[in-house]
Amino acid sequence: MLEIIVTLVLELVKCLAPPTERKLVYLRKRNYNANLENLKAEMEKLKVERTSIQRRVSEAKEKGEEIEEKVEKWLVNANGIIDRATKFVEDEESTNKRCLKGLCPNLKTRYQLSKKAETEVKALVELGEEVKKFDIVSHRTTPEEIWLKSNKGYEAFESRVSTLKSIQNALTDVNVSIIGVYGMGGIGKTTLVKEFARQAREDKLFDRVVFSEVSQTPDIKKIQGEIAEKLDNIWKHVDLETVGIPFGNDHKGCRLLLTARDNNVLLSMGSKDNFLIGNLNEEEAWRLFKIMNSDDLENCKFKSTAINVAQACGGLPIALTTVARALRNKSLHEWKNALRELQTPSVVNFEGVPAETYSSIELSFKYLKGEQLKKIFLLCSLIGNSFWFTDLFKYSMGLGIFQGVNRMVDARNKLYALVHELRDSCLLLEGDSSEQFSMHDVVYDVVVSIACRDQHVFLVRNEVVWEWPDEDALKKCSAISLLNSSIHEVSEEFECLQLEFLHISQNTFVEVNIPDNIFKGMKTLRVIDLTRMRLFSLPSSIGLLANLQTLCLDQSMLGDIAIIGKLKNLEILSFLNSDIVRLPGELGQLTKLRLLDLTDCLQLKFIVPNVLSSFTRLEELYMGNSPVEWEVEKANSERSNATLDELMHLRRLTTLEIDVKNDSILPDGFFSKKLERFDISIGDASFDSTLVIENDWFESRQHFMISNHESLRTLKLKLDSMAICSEKLQLINNVEYLCLDKLQGIKNVVLELDTEGFSQLKHLHVQNNPDFLCIVDSMEREPCVAFPLLESLTLHNLINTERICIDRLKIESFNELKTIKVENCDELSNIFWLSSSTKCLPRLERIAVINCSSMEEIFATGGEADVDVDEKIEFVQLRSLSLGKLPKVTRFCGEVKTPSTSPNRQESQEELTASSNEISSETSTLLFNEKVVLPNLEALELNAINVDEIWNDNQLAAMITCFQSLTRLIVWGCDKLKYIFSASMIQSLKHLQHLEIRICMGLQEIISKDRADQVTPYFVFPQVTTLNLEGLPELRCLYPGMHTSEWPALKHLEACNCDKITLSQNNENDQFGIPAQQPLLSFKKILPNLEELALSGKDITMILQGDFPQHLFGSLKVQQVGDDDLACFQLGLLERFNNLELLFLSDCSYEVVFSNEGYLEKHGRKLALIKKLNLTRLNRLQQLWKRDSKQLDFIFQHLEILRAYHCQNLLSLLPSSSVSFRNLAHLQAFACKKLMNLGTCSTAKSLERLLSLKVFGCTAMTEVVVCDEDETANIKEEIVFSKLITLSLFDLDSLTSFSSANYTFKFPCLQDLSVIGCPKMKIFTKGESTTPLRVNVRSLFCAASGIRAVSLLKSLHADLLRGFHLHRFTTRLRQLQVVGFGEPSCVQDSLMRAYVIADEPKLLSLPLPSQHTQSSCGFC
Repeated sequence: MLEIIVTLVLELVKCLAPPTERKLVYLRKRNYNANLENLKAEMEKLKVERTSIQRRVSEAKEKGEEIEEKVEKWLVNANGIIDRATKFVEDEESTNKRCLKGLCPNLKTRYQLSKKAETEVKALVELGEEVKKFDIVSHRTTPEEIWLKSNKGYEAFESRVSTLKSIQNALTDVNVSIIGVYGMGGIGKTTLVKEFARQAREDKLFDRVVFSEVSQTPDIKKIQGEIAEKLDNIWKHVDLETVGIPFGNDHKGCRLLLTARDNNVLLSMGSKDNFLIGNLNEEEAWRLFKIMNSDDLENCKFKSTAINVAQACGGLPIALTTVARALRNKSLHEWKNALRELQTPSVVNFEGVPAETYSSIELSFKYLKGEQLKKIFLLCSLIGNSFWFTDLFKYSMGLGIFQGVNRMVDARNKLYALVHELRDSCLLLEGDSSEQFSMHDVVYDVVVSIACRDQHVFLVRNEVVWEWPDEDALKKCSAISLLNSSIHEVSEEFECLQLEFLHISQNTFVEVNIPDNIFKGMKTLRVIDLTRMRLFSLPSSIGLLANLQTLCLDQSMLGDIAIIGKLKNLEILSFLNSDIVRLPGELGQLTKLRLLDLTDCLQLKFIVPNVLSSFTRLEELYMGNSPVEWEVEKANSERSNATLDELMHLRRLTTLEIDVKNDSILPDGFFSKKLERFDISIGDASFDSTLVIENDWFESRQHFMISNHESLRTLKLKLDSMAICSEKLQLINNVEYLCLDKLQGIKNVVLELDTEGFSQLKHLHVQNNPDFLCIVDSMEREPCVAFPLLESLTLHNLINTERICIDRLKIESFNELKTIKVENCDELSNIFWLSSSTKCLPRLERIAVINCSSMEEIFATGGEADVDVDEKIEFVQLRSLSLGKLPKVTRFCGEVKTPSTSPNRQESQEELTASSNEISSETSTLLFNEKVVLPNLEALELNAINVDEIWNDNQLAAMITCFQSLTRLIVWGCDKLKYIFSASMIQSLKHLQHLEIRICMGLQEIISKDRADQVTPYFVFPQVTTLNLEGLPELRCLYPGMHTSEWPALKHLEACNCDKITLSQNNENDQFGIPAQQPLLSFKKILPNLEELALSGKDITMILQGDFPQHLFGSLKVQQVGDDDLACFQLGLLERFNNLELLFLSDCSYEVVFSNEGYLEKHGRKLALIKKLNLTRLNRLQQLWKRDSKQLDFIFQHLEILRAYHCQNLLSLLPSSSVSFRNLAHLQAFACKKLMNLGTCSTAKSLERLLSLKVFGCTAMTEVVVCDEDETANIKEEIVFSKLITLSLFDLDSLTSFSSANYTFKFPCLQDLSVIGCPKMKIFTKGESTTPLRVNVRSLFCAASGIRAVSLLKSLHADLLRGFHLHRFTTRLRQLQVVGFGEPSCVQDSLMRAYVIADEPKLLSLPLPSQHTQSSCGFC
């Protein structure tokens, strides 16, 4: 009845008051229901879009790419609105929508819910529309190679400096492509060329410098992965053509620097300019010996003996360093004994290792302190010359080396000490991380010899053909190590009565026929490591090994492992990165187990209940990145999986690494365990390290990454499903690296999580916590010293955080802080309120504050009685300062006026607000005033900071010393700036190397006039190598008046979209005959040194029309052209810049890039040989050249890299068969919306050297390679991509196949194939396609409805699916995950095992057959 009344009322209102009717419709039941259903439908749509974006984001992160900021914000917004909508639906179901005891509907509630539902629907639809605009979600990054970061170990000896200079001269000679460095092992070849590489990178001699070690048995695929301009440690001839390294006359831009022990090897590879690295002379050898020994040898009593010892090392650096370190703090008798042993060398002589060297290293071994250290050193030799600390620990524990050390954590600390002692003795080298170590080849050879001679070790490394020892030798063997060598048939009759250590490690998966009785004659075995093996079942004789302590089955394909339960004395068990799916109940019998490693077991879902709790002696448990589906403990219910409660019963547990995705299953007291080492992640938290974005203002980004965090006690929390009680988290106070993401109900980090102030915390990362109001609030209770050991503080997306510290910063708090990074914190007005500016933050080195809309100053000062108003604000250690998108910032430090008495919190906040308002009302907007002193600042980066001036002109004398160390200045988007420097300041910028100014709309000059300028200024920038000026519409000059400037080191110049500047002298004079406008700089002076030049179209025309001698452009290698209004690129530029190799075209009006128009007939042979062509945002471009253009071969015949980005009207990239691309190595198209294909079949035939082909986000592309017009191919005809290694097809909405042409496509070298987000792809090729036996299929997502997995996989050819990279380890797995095909396809084969994951019905995991045979189901 009431619904009828409502309808009648609505009709009446509709007639009498139409505006009111729009509000009353919410009362109608059918509108209410419709709004509710619309809400549910739109919410589901948005969930689908969110899943798609999250998948693309995950793929991008796996490739190390940086996620677009707009995408990250969209995900945050999407999560928020989906959460709101879900809560609304849940609340709606439980809301009482009736009144009068249920007799009538509650119209008020209906109105409110209906209106809110409609509002939420609009928000959902808007977000759904926004996501359609995301052509891309990420961009590539180029992190610096680890080995280039340090020159540790290099000494600039005169004999080496001259060689270094010769190498540089040779590699800069355009007629030289290969040179070599040779000398005996340990002479310092690698150290020297690494130093050259670092200098080359710093001086930007090359675009890319890469390092690859070849070693005795070259791994071609590894070399290709590191494909390089430098190959190190070559033992024999390597076919560069096979490796895929471009060299010779067709690739003059690529230089190869080779090192080898034998000059003949270099000569055989075509290197004629080779440099011998000889021994150090006596003076250099003595100098190095003294440095390595560290004792005061010049003043000691046995100086003469020490000199003789140094001379006995023969000037060989490796011998000098090891002997000097071995004899530190030794007595005279020990020095004399060492001299005697060195003067009577061993007769042993390896290839390239003289007897004297052998004796010196053996002597270092003899002088190692204690048997433990010697055993560890010998053990290192059994696992290769590069190894992980954790492997060494597992082996040493299994061998019982640490007798008397009862706890594993103590043994681990002991091993760390021993390994670092070996490193300090120069017998071990540091690896790429704190957990990796390596050994010099010469040292490795010697220690292997000692192990084989004295310990009866049998070791085979990188060998294809080798023989087992005879029976007598095997009986004496204490260790067998087969490293990356072919495994022959293993005999059942092996008797190794003294064997304690067995290690077999393969580069790729090998199925070895291991006899069932293999271990019957090896009953003394204590350690077994079988790495990268196919073991569908373990030999039954393994159950006889009563002495076995350590069993490692890492990175292996494993079947039944239940027999391991018979190893009652086993203490260490490792399945790291193996493919186990289930941990069986039989393992519960391992009651003596002390260490279990399940790290990166990506298939591990199930652990039989009570297995973990049975490991009562377990001390270390590693389960990181293993997706176990934990259950919740329930009374009187049978479980099928383990629970986290089982971990609470492990009383001896000291180390835990675990990822728990579902935070709701955490048991009470989970954080109360007293762990000494842990890496715990709760929830789906992502705290990825920030990578450098190319062409970004924030170049210091990479320095905010946390290195070596593996050894820190780490806790990552993201608690979505519940507001965890703060008392539960109070016991985490020994954490060293803390990451907090979404902690509901927590407002004060210190007060609610650790009232003691996190006394041991070193790194704090907080993000996405809208409830956080502050980090430290000392006004709530008795103030504590907060974060006394904290080194880095990162705050991201804390939208309601008002202050980091409510009160002034205590001097003792944050005393060790080195790095501060704050981003997207909208309510912060400053970082810290300093109580004493000269004493607070004494070790601060880096600051980054980005996108904080309420930030008014970086630091607040003042508010104290009896403070000197002239006191300097000095940050002595500050090296890097990055400030970006801070619209309200008016100064670096601002004074806050507050009462001298201690205010309560509310009063304090009011005072701070009033003070901030007072500051913001001042007219002066000066970033650094005279009080700020930053004497060691090296990098200053500013983006969108609204200040009138950067530094104070009135205090120039003080400012000169404040910024004297500046090397890099980047200024973007600071529209209020009229100038950058004052004239008097230039003299202090002697160290400036990089000056970059972009998009400052009000900037008129770089240098302003001083009041005292009486003479013509002379500006010198002695070390500036890079000057970038872009988007400066008001910039008229370098300096407003007559002046002279010198840029002797300038190599990179960019001047784009600066319409009012001139690069050359014009003829306009004022009334006194003085030029009206000087050019920006003397073009003719800087041109001879320029290597890279970026200009707008008008300036390109100026150069072409100008009277410049041809020799001025001889060094120019890179040219960027932007905003050219012409319809075609001017080919004359390639004639003027005839040594040009890289050409970048962006934001131009070109309809075609190259047009012949008769030019090539006259000038073709004079044009530059372009090797790299980048096309970016050429929105009128439809094709690279006109179809009737001829003689374009000369332009493209040397092209190696072709990339097109965001060219929205481009139809085809390589449309014509008349042009050959025979040297093209890399081809890429990115977000070109109308691109239909890359090229025709005839063009594809010329791509004989193509290494990588990548297509991203080209939504109109239907095929990659299309048929030529009027061509019919015979299926027997072939198109062979003979060198293609990588093929990536991403987000191609219209793609139906790679090619529908009736050709046979061959990919003989293909290693990596990615087909992601191609929903219409049904077949790969219409004709046949063949690939090598092993291809790494990283992901395959094709969501076409009704298309089964098999129908696509068939077309990829069986050989393609033989082994894969599944995650970070470069190991070959046998499983392919196919997502989105609906029902899993049935795969039947006796050699296959299929797993269908229960909670993911659309996920099909297909292990591959071990042999190259067809299966009966037709899959292959």
